[in-house]
Amino acid sequence: MSTSTSLILSARDLEFMLFEWLDVERLSERPRFAEHDRESYDALLALCERLATDHFATHYRKSDTEEPVFDGEKVRLIPEIGAALEKLAEADLLTLTLDEELGGLQVPHVVASACTAWFTAANIGTAAYAFLTVANARLLLAHGTAEQVERFVQPMLEGRFFGTMTLSEPHAGSSLGDVITRAVPADDGTHRIFGSKMWISGGDHEMGDNIVHLVLAKLPDAPAGSRGISLFIVPKFLVGDDGSIGERNDVALAGINHKLGNRGTVNTAPVFGGGAYTPGGAAGAVGYLVGEPHKGLSYMFHMMNAARLGVGMSATTTAYTAYLKSLDYARTRPQGRPLAAADPTSPQVPIIQHADVRRMLLAQKSYVEGAMALNLYCARLLDEQATAEDEAERLAVAQLLDVLTPIAKSWPSQWGQESNSLAIQVLGGSGYTRDYDLEAHWRDQRLNPIHEGTHGIQALDLLGRKVLGGGGASLLTLAGRMGETVARARALGGEPESYAVALQAMVDRLGEVTLGLAGLGDPERTMANATVYLEAVGHVVVAWMWLEQLVAVGERAGDFYDGKRAAARYFFRWELPKVTPMLDLLASGDTTTLEMREAWF
Repeated sequence: MSTSTSLILSARDLEFMLFEWLDVERLSERPRFAEHDRESYDALLALCERLATDHFATHYRKSDTEEPVFDGEKVRLIPEIGAALEKLAEADLLTLTLDEELGGLQVPHVVASACTAWFTAANIGTAAYAFLTVANARLLLAHGTAEQVERFVQPMLEGRFFGTMTLSEPHAGSSLGDVITRAVPADDGTHRIFGSKMWISGGDHEMGDNIVHLVLAKLPDAPAGSRGISLFIVPKFLVGDDGSIGERNDVALAGINHKLGNRGTVNTAPVFGGGAYTPGGAAGAVGYLVGEPHKGLSYMFHMMNAARLGVGMSATTTAYTAYLKSLDYARTRPQGRPLAAADPTSPQVPIIQHADVRRMLLAQKSYVEGAMALNLYCARLLDEQATAEDEAERLAVAQLLDVLTPIAKSWPSQWGQESNSLAIQVLGGSGYTRDYDLEAHWRDQRLNPIHEGTHGIQALDLLGRKVLGGGGASLLTLAGRMGETVARARALGGEPESYAVALQAMVDRLGEVTLGLAGLGDPERTMANATVYLEAVGHVVVAWMWLEQLVAVGERAGDFYDGKRAAARYFFRWELPKVTPMLDLLASGDTTTLEMREAWF
């Protein structure tokens, strides 16, 4: 059993979730994971905790206060970022889930997710460079040619190249169908790329030998809208057939964006084919088509879905470390006396002894441990999907993961922000000073409801595409899984049984409300309150995650397990009841937002 007292994450909580709840050891019965066991998992998790503690957390404040600088030619970062990323690559932690024949460790996604959580909790600004690169590499492994994999992917997995995903444009934002970046076929089989992009994380720096941009662009014969988007590899430097680094490609920067949070991750406005460089003496940036023409958006979503789960985990870990730091402060900060204390000169007590401080800490605990459970559950589904014994099982798991993805991205982003706010509140006046990390974590957290599809876009995706678009089948699958948990909890009696009854009642009501929305016959009216739907379903799902944990706790004794019981009790008594007015609003088919006119603002 872990005895870690880290203020980054709780190793004990990860141990509980992986081995006492999700039973990760059983995955070793599946051929893909047969080479792994509890001993190897423990060693890997301990390595990640050590590297995160020694090389990532140590420069968190410096990377926030000394943000990237663009001098008109180069982007300069503090040296500690590159040094930390070198340690990550040296430990072969960029290849955790990849196939052994690709040099990967073939670790289950659920274990890899717990491993990477250490780095995003310790320093999301630095970790982002590595995990964007891994996402880029995974996309090319799925859709690139063998030559593209050899030329661009292998160096990324070795830590020599970095990768980005280059989607948004200044005029289009999230409306990817409106991109106007052009891809012009060249005589040598490549393409010349012309256009400007915006909000590109990791878009330029001096780390590594190269940066591999995955760029959305349109060919001359492209159909209108999102169906006309193709995907291209556009490296910062051209790469020879022998892997050597060649001349500079025509990729330059218009500037960098100065962000609220995640300041260590440079955010750029790159220009492709602007004429700053002329590779081969011709205009345009050299690009290499990935897969088939006009299918770029579907390929990019291969990475986007993984990225959305990654944002959810980043939101969780940003809230988790803030919770632990506020908890540590509350245990060590003496202030005030118990209400019943008669002597005003009696010693002050640590603020954790005050009921309202415990309320704020308990709320944080319920949010971060509930969100972590959801993140790891989704990662476990990825493993089930990858190793399913038959197609029916694979499709069922894929359907469940599909409906949970927008929730796993958005719920931690929304409630992680509330958790971070409470962490600041626990510290009082000290919380909003730069003397403590919490204000920086709060700023980091605010990016997550925007990253990789905004909160509102996830809501439209959940209600419009995942639930109603599939005729409600995915919601029925989700309700079925919840029903299995309810049955197990009812068999335990006591508190688990009472919470099971409450959860089942809320699931039944959610089903009724969803049918009502489907029957409105007016898509605009149906989708007008999609965000409320996302938030209602999210709270129901996290209540389910708490019931799952409570069932896993069973009758185990000790402070850790009593803490789990208390957090579950808080969520069911204080949080789940918030869903009822949300469902009432949805059931009414309210049109307030639709009726509002611009002039009335």
